[in-house]
Amino acid sequence: MTWPACGADADDADACAPDACGAEGGGGGGREADATETGSADPCGGAGGAAGGTAPGEGGAARSAGTDGHAGRRATSAAATNRGATDAGASDAKATSSEATAGDLAIRRGGDGSLSLWSAAFGEGFHSARGALREGRETFLHPSELGRFQRGQPLRVLEVCAGTGSNLALLLEACADRGLALQWWGLELDPRPLALALAQPAFRDPWPPRTLACLESLQHHGRWRQASSAGRMLWGDARQRLEALEAGCGGEPGGAIDLIWHDAFSPQRCPQLWSCEFLARLARLLAPQGRWISYCSAAAVRQALRLAHLHLAALPAPSAPTGQLPHRRQAHHWSGGTVASPRPLAPSTLWRPLTAMEWDHLASGAGEPYRDPAGTASAAAILARRHQAQAAAQARGERSSSSAWRRRWGLERGSEASGTGGG
Repeated sequence: MTWPACGADADDADACAPDACGAEGGGGGGREADATETGSADPCGGAGGAAGGTAPGEGGAARSAGTDGHAGRRATSAAATNRGATDAGASDAKATSSEATAGDLAIRRGGDGSLSLWSAAFGEGFHSARGALREGRETFLHPSELGRFQRGQPLRVLEVCAGTGSNLALLLEACADRGLALQWWGLELDPRPLALALAQPAFRDPWPPRTLACLESLQHHGRWRQASSAGRMLWGDARQRLEALEAGCGGEPGGAIDLIWHDAFSPQRCPQLWSCEFLARLARLLAPQGRWISYCSAAAVRQALRLAHLHLAALPAPSAPTGQLPHRRQAHHWSGGTVASPRPLAPSTLWRPLTAMEWDHLASGAGEPYRDPAGTASAAAILARRHQAQAAAQARGERSSSSAWRRRWGLERGSEASGTGGG
């Protein structure tokens, strides 16, 4: 696969080949929802940047495809979504302790002391209560297992919703330490989170000048380059901007992306970036040993990944921050996210097979995928379509209700709401 052979205009050609960019750079919320048969949010939690979508006044979408409440979960079209703390598999609570505000974005600190943001427009935080850096390491960096790649080897990464750039900063440092030639593409709608983060000493303090130079070049020029590593931000609706990378595949049956970090807002808030169609497009970009990684454990998303012929594994649930009650998902040992790959994932301490309860969840109404055949539907239209599909499937006896699933596994709504029990 040759990225420069995109065949699109000059701008898209640059997007396909980050090393072809002209600008030099320096060195390198929990989602809250319930997976019910009525279409309420699934148990997935997370927050990130937007990777395609419209801004808050345009049908509800935000950041790059929507917004996510966690410096990394964004929406992708005209109805962005935030990370919501969902019941059957949501991530832990978002970062708290508001320090300052900038329009609808409020600066906060996570449990690890790192900077995060809260979006009033989407009612979600960018990161979980663990904090941006801890979440980035545990949810995205560690399951990527960069040790699989040899020094000097190219590492191709697509980040869906780049947000404040904290995940990219972690990746830049990790690749520099291992001598990897990072080739990075980001999908994002809203440039404000990155600009706001870079203006804060609390965000800048952990990073060396070479990493900050890359982020600053990304902010001002939409790209960065250092030695054998380079990156390019594809601003706008992720569903449209993804076409540049797809063109770079040259029609080959297999992709060349080693890692896809999917950090958009939660599915119920930004279904555009979690539809069967969008996830299938991402799956086709993956190399045979590539990995799609996300904080999300929603049944609808996992089912869509299966339909895209990916093999699934669950990330372990993170421990609750000191002094806080564990999230309801953690109380029932829910996963802290999902890893998917074109080939079966070898056993690892970093992930585990899905449990019988999780597989059963996929067969319930909560497992009805989000669908956006034309790739242009609003969040409201996608949610309405899913609600109709759930009702029809249950009427035909093809899916049980989510409430029946909860009863089968002893999950009570009352205990879920309290955070001390339930699913």
